[in-house]
Amino acid sequence: MTDAYLKPGERLDDLQLSGYMIIQDPERFCFGVDAVLLTDFVKVKPGERVLDLGTGTGVIPILLEAKTKGAHFTGLEIQEESADMARRSVLYNGISEKVDIVTGDIKEAAEIFKTASFDVITTNPPYMRGQHGLENLSDARTIARHEVLCTLEDILRESARILPESKGRFYMIHKPFRLVEILNMMCQYKIEPKRIQFVHPYVDKEPTMVLIEGMKGGKSRVTIEPPVVMY
Repeated sequence: MTDAYLKPGERLDDLQLSGYMIIQDPERFCFGVDAVLLTDFVKVKPGERVLDLGTGTGVIPILLEAKTKGAHFTGLEIQEESADMARRSVLYNGISEKVDIVTGDIKEAAEIFKTASFDVITTNPPYMRGQHGLENLSDARTIARHEVLCTLEDILRESARILPESKGRFYMIHKPFRLVEILNMMCQYKIEPKRIQFVHPYVDKEPTMVLIEGMKGGKSRVTIEPPVVMY
């Protein structure tokens, strides 16, 4: 049965939740702890619809389907090979009625999806700016880590267009060194920062990741949550 879902070089990894598995190719890009942390941070209410921008192999919508009572989960991914793996993972786990994967460009997300068609948007975007020194801009690892195919502004602009005017929520994990830029740009696109949580590798080390929740059209008030310490 497993062989029917896998292509050469791919493997089936246990998500250790609801018996779900995910198809990955170690030669391309495998999800990391940041995707898991984001799904723990995200709040999805019963009946809500969720869009994950740059979903890769679909780990975030698959985990959110298992962890929450949301009505439907959509992943948008520009790389067809990754989108194909995500679709096969959805099929393998038997959740096609609740999760779908769309191949498309984040920069065109508002054209692909209707305004106010999602209550929640999530994203685990490329952390690094620019393309300086990069040799292979089409490499899957490069696309996942660097702003080659989309920028932070692309993500926030399209999210602002898609989310409903009130109560629409945006969730992202990113690097702390870009936090000021992120918060300024969220406010520029009227996605008001509401919750921030830092992730530290050890209790005595500075944070290496930051989780952010924003609300479309929300009032100015932000909560700094207790930090997450990995080890």
